[in-house]
Amino acid sequence: MHPKDVDALVFWTRNPAPLFPHLAELDAQGYAYLFQFTLTGYPRSIETSVPDPDTAVKTFSCLSDWIGRERVIWRYDPVLVSNQVPVATHKRLFARLARQLSGKTRRVTISFADFYKKTERNLKQVEGLICTDITRQQEELQDLAAFMARTAREEGMEIQSCAEPAAIRESGILPGKCLDDDWLKAVFGLALTSKKDKGQRPECGCIPSVDIGSYNTCLHGCAYCYATYNHQAAIENKRQHDPTSPFLVGGIEGIDPALLQPAPSQQQLF
Repeated sequence: MHPKDVDALVFWTRNPAPLFPHLAELDAQGYAYLFQFTLTGYPRSIETSVPDPDTAVKTFSCLSDWIGRERVIWRYDPVLVSNQVPVATHKRLFARLARQLSGKTRRVTISFADFYKKTERNLKQVEGLICTDITRQQEELQDLAAFMARTAREEGMEIQSCAEPAAIRESGILPGKCLDDDWLKAVFGLALTSKKDKGQRPECGCIPSVDIGSYNTCLHGCAYCYATYNHQAAIENKRQHDPTSPFLVGGIEGIDPALLQPAPSQQQLF
């Protein structure tokens, strides 16, 4: 798609390093882009194949220094409370990462784990793991949220929640937008609609966008992930990936050429 047809690219990632060789090309073509960078530091039993925290922090810092801290948003999500990562450990992890990322980002976004059926099935496959839905335990929820809000402020970050009920407002965490028209205007000077994307959950405040992701295409092996619920399917999709194809998985063989033409649009966010 031509840069003039795209307002901004928003990358959700746990590891942007493979994109580094291509950022100069995006810059040269005039694309506006920013990153939502997930970094939690959970044990390998829960996140089997993500970069280790020290490597991820270095990657985050490098990206921030390269494109600017306002274009790299830290995501500490989902907040999965369990016997392997109890509330006390979340506090330790969040505080350590916030300290390491201080000065490298202006915003941190948090959300609490959603226990979809496919997510619960995958979590049950982790030996010895016992999860707790902290959103049903208001005292612990408010305590952890207040700690995160205070820690973020101390490290010079604003903190927001992603698609969470308003219950944690009193702890100092306001509802946020991952696709945020005000943020995109401040960073890139874009004048975008502020209306909510009708296709998202009721608690989501994101503006309309086009998602170019696909289920079962990530090999990071996070047990709580709802987007990869079949690891073998993800392996097969990886095998079918063609960097020269306009599709994430597979090529254009058998596709009606008319379907490959971009539809007219006044706003494209990815």
